[in-house]
Amino acid sequence: MRPAILRDAITVMVNKKLKINKMKNYNSKIKNENIIDLEHGGGGLKSNELISKITKILKIKSKWTNTGDDAAIFDLGKEKLVFTTDAFIVDPIFFQGGDIGKIAITGTINDLAVMGAIPIGISLSLVIEEGFPENDLKKIIQSINKISRATNVPVVTGDTKVIEKNKLDKIEITTAGIGLAKKIIANNGAKIGDAIIVSGDLGEHTVALLSKRFNYKTKIKSDCQPLIKEIQNIASFLTSAKDPTRGGIASILNEIADKAKVKITLDENNLPFKKETIAISELLGIDKFSFASEGRFVATISQKNVGKVLKILKRFNKEAKTIGIVEKGKGVYLKTKLGSFRPIDIPKGKLIPRIC
Repeated sequence: MRPAILRDAITVMVNKKLKINKMKNYNSKIKNENIIDLEHGGGGLKSNELISKITKILKIKSKWTNTGDDAAIFDLGKEKLVFTTDAFIVDPIFFQGGDIGKIAITGTINDLAVMGAIPIGISLSLVIEEGFPENDLKKIIQSINKISRATNVPVVTGDTKVIEKNKLDKIEITTAGIGLAKKIIANNGAKIGDAIIVSGDLGEHTVALLSKRFNYKTKIKSDCQPLIKEIQNIASFLTSAKDPTRGGIASILNEIADKAKVKITLDENNLPFKKETIAISELLGIDKFSFASEGRFVATISQKNVGKVLKILKRFNKEAKTIGIVEKGKGVYLKTKLGSFRPIDIPKGKLIPRIC
């Protein structure tokens, strides 16, 4: 073997060995460290723990408030500037009742709406995998445009990146939104004696996506829709409000109860789930209380205002109803049909991935 060829062969062998050793050392290092897994992105307990760790690192003194709610607040005097952001990696990207584009703009609008704000502008950032069909991208952008026009909330800025194939699963969308509010609906506002109301049946977004993944037939479509009109019509009556996306009502009600230092009790006789949603939950062994919605909100409200608020909400969705009460204590509980009580804990473990 000629010297040059021998030298090249030895170099390849050495580099290969170094690469193997490097990977072994890297994998060994990972085993000894905490890592991020799917559970951290499910909207449950580990999500909250991860967000808490991140915010502790980023925490600095500022004039922004409500930074732990759906949106942050900046006081402008007579009005409040409301600011939110979110990222969307949905699987599948097209489903009954919507697509990733509709969820992206709707989710951002709703995060502003549940804080009592009227959205005035959205930013749109796209990361697209090489080889993604241009027609699919066109459909996604058309969905965004349709909601933008219907709500009069313009997309005013953004960015687009294309990444190498197999470095991303199809497409990722990041949005940010700003709005203005005169009164803020904070997550810690629930009062003892308040009623828990819901704007319609819950969990239908999860059912729509699961039906596509597991290829079963269902009449249920994603509940994805903007909530601006519903909330603005009753905003003055609400003591707290949230949209039950990742982690469902199990997650958001535990957050409301924890921040307001109260107990929330739901009535099993008034559960806001369609029979088909409950059947799918039982079939797949997934807790229905963790099912996500993309066009519903849960709120707390003084008992004296329940009648007038439900009358208004039923104009938009006849399934709006009272589902529970705020009491003295802590935690979230379900009063069963037999009269017993069981806790509804914040979701733990791996939830359904890539719902929104």
